[in-house]
Amino acid sequence: METVLNEIKVNGVDYVKKENVNQEIVNFTGEESVATRAIGKKVIVRSKNEGINAGIVVLADNTGIELKDCRRIWYHKPKDKNLSWYEGVAVSGLDISSKVSGTVKSKIIIENYSVTECTEEAFESIMEIKPNDQN
Repeated sequence: METVLNEIKVNGVDYVKKENVNQEIVNFTGEESVATRAIGKKVIVRSKNEGINAGIVVLADNTGIELKDCRRIWYHKPKDKNLSWYEGVAVSGLDISSKVSGTVKSKIIIENYSVTECTEEAFESIMEIKPNDQN
């Protein structure tokens, strides 16, 4: 009898065979920008003046980005201590010691920015954490 493994867990990390990974193929037509591919996704946005924000992308281009149902993350630790920075938050969510603002309906950031897509679990964590009072 032959045993076939499609995935394996090593030190708490799941690994899958390359052929079992779904890859999204994006055809670039020239009518869109890289930023427009983020529309509708749950993301963390980092910018110089606005800091770190999380929300759902409504509009994005080379001049800025608009988020809906968003909050500022002004102190963050990833839930998974083996990860770091806000990219770790995008993967595992926020540790309870993190500090966030209340949720606002919409925010427009008009400056250079970077976008990191969140896992569903991470985004739920960001949106569910209790907002902190301002000192």
